[in-house]
Amino acid sequence: MASQCSLSTLFPIQSQLDVDLEEATTEQEKENVVFQYLKKLDERGDLKIPDFQPGLEWLNTEGPLSLNKELAGKVVLLDFFTYCCINCMHILPDLHRLEKKHSVKDGLIIVGVHSAKFPNEKVVDNVRSAVLRYDICHPVVNDSEALLWHELEVSCWPTLVLLGPQGNLLFSLVGEGHRDKLTLFTDCALRHYGEQGLLKAHAVGIKLYRDSLPPSILSFPGKVAIDSSRKRLAIADTGHHRILVVSSTGQLLHVIGGPESGRQDGDLFEASFNSPQGLAIKGDTVYVADTENHLIRKIDLLEGRVSTLAGVGAQGTDREGGAMGPQQPISSPWDVTLGTAGGVEDNVLWIAMAGTHQIWAYFLADGKLPKGSESKAGMCVRWAGSGNEENRNNSYPHKAGFAQPSGLALAPEEPWSCLYVADSESSTIRTLALKDGAVKSLVGGERDPMNLFAFGDVDGKGVDAKLQHPLCVAWAPEQSLLYVADSYNHKIKVVDPKTKQCSTLAGTGEAGDTLGPEFNKSCFNEPGGICAGDGGKLLYVADTNNHRVKVLDLASKTVSLLPISMDCTDSVPSKLSGPAKAPTLPKSAARKEMPAVAVSAGQTLVMSLSLTLPEGTKLTEEAPSCWALSAEGHEWLLETPVVTGDIVDLSKPLSISTKLPAVIKDSNSNPSLTVGVWVYYCMETSNACMMKAASFTQPLQISASPGAEEVTVLLTHAF
Repeated sequence: MASQCSLSTLFPIQSQLDVDLEEATTEQEKENVVFQYLKKLDERGDLKIPDFQPGLEWLNTEGPLSLNKELAGKVVLLDFFTYCCINCMHILPDLHRLEKKHSVKDGLIIVGVHSAKFPNEKVVDNVRSAVLRYDICHPVVNDSEALLWHELEVSCWPTLVLLGPQGNLLFSLVGEGHRDKLTLFTDCALRHYGEQGLLKAHAVGIKLYRDSLPPSILSFPGKVAIDSSRKRLAIADTGHHRILVVSSTGQLLHVIGGPESGRQDGDLFEASFNSPQGLAIKGDTVYVADTENHLIRKIDLLEGRVSTLAGVGAQGTDREGGAMGPQQPISSPWDVTLGTAGGVEDNVLWIAMAGTHQIWAYFLADGKLPKGSESKAGMCVRWAGSGNEENRNNSYPHKAGFAQPSGLALAPEEPWSCLYVADSESSTIRTLALKDGAVKSLVGGERDPMNLFAFGDVDGKGVDAKLQHPLCVAWAPEQSLLYVADSYNHKIKVVDPKTKQCSTLAGTGEAGDTLGPEFNKSCFNEPGGICAGDGGKLLYVADTNNHRVKVLDLASKTVSLLPISMDCTDSVPSKLSGPAKAPTLPKSAARKEMPAVAVSAGQTLVMSLSLTLPEGTKLTEEAPSCWALSAEGHEWLLETPVVTGDIVDLSKPLSISTKLPAVIKDSNSNPSLTVGVWVYYCMETSNACMMKAASFTQPLQISASPGAEEVTVLLTHAF
């Protein structure tokens, strides 16, 4: 072990590199500086690090990996992370980018070294769930006792450590926001050791756990919100990158987004999200914290449109705000709730901005923050939190400190008149006064604002109660009670804000999926979302790692599943007997220009339309799959402006025919017909529903001389 070292040996050497890079002005100069640095390191023999301890649990691999065996001859990037940490989440896109640029065959392999903060994060099943949730595709070792962390003297999450092909220290980067340096260091290391012939192209036994999973209706649902007036729930189906709107009995009404991540506004069937979390629903509007897109989105169910309210689509670092929404960068919004601030009712959307450890406001209409200046509709601005990661209470909202706020619940009634905040990394529930913005402690944590390790599972009063990474809160005004998703304790707890008493309501404290049905025999697995319905008589819980929504009946004290029916009969307009007019083609529709066909005046044109659905899918029954025939600019070709029909069976071609007029009105034009098709279909296994569209433009060369009675053209498309 004498020849093995820690980061304390590297830091003095790398500090000079950092100085030299500051002085370099061009990319070439920066590369030369790094190459000179690597040559100096090669002359040292004291930078080899310890290997992974035997017996550790590995994920995404066929077996354990060793720096001296499987990883020898590779440039290895170690990512020391803990899966609750928002900063660790923020660097995952940088790692994904590197993996796309350099393959294992090229000589680079990334290894996540999971070094837990919370006891719950030491459990390999929970780490596995996080690996799936964050779509981590490289090997991860569960170093539950942080052995390598201590050996290398790592001090915070995240820390990146780049190793040479002999397990020798090259660089270290602490925290987030180092994409350019990470790319520079990695590129130079691969080139430097590649030119020396020290890199090996051998494969490393990677076996992704996600490839063995069966399909499920929900995937890591993050949050759930209720519109009690219409008895509807909105569910953030986070792992499927979509929003579901269901009835209170579980009947699917709308599917927006998914199954792949994206960042697309527009029609409900072409919009996309990236790991959405928090939701607020009122009437026909759903507000979405589109977390990994760093956006706030609006779903208008009546108009069938998704739009962006705030954010630029990339992680922001601004801690003040004040710009109009689409110009205001934001960072990892985790929850949203409607409220009122110096204006009409529900004129503001409160935002738990986990990435900057703050509470923000997006103004839906003109208003004013407590003790703040006027804000115009569309403005997005910080309300509370300094931006420092702390458990600091203060009567001045900008001087208070939060630590990854992840859940919000509004209690506008007196005497409460506050916003409740689930502050996950401090393991506390806090209050934010609506009249003056004062931040106070309700339960959990301790009085030292810098101590973010005061967690546990203890029922009690105020700071004597202990929580473990709570992710959500729900207010029941009828009973004046606050319900808490105590996520890492796998429990639902209840808080009386008058006495500050916090008690376990449901859950055993062990991760599981048992329904009980009694509260004290039911199990949860990192529940991340909760809302109260039916006048505070029911609780809906997003049981995240169990991929379910559960219903707690507070009268009978029983737990049941919300049975989500994926027969998407209400997710599209009511079925028409042939649509009255052609729907609008979405931007994503395939558009095909067909070769011109020679036809004669008075002839019947038959278009034989053959459509093929993706394997494993079927037409959605009762949904209005349809076709429409039009002749924009040449309406004289058709008896009516638009000819339409239903699509109910794709086992044989559809026959669409039209008789051309006997008299050609415009013999000098080049007319064409357009066939549009709109097809709704579902996966046979998971019943996830979607809509796809396509159009065919058929140019006509019309002759006045008579021809055969009819002519047939073939139109084909595979979705």
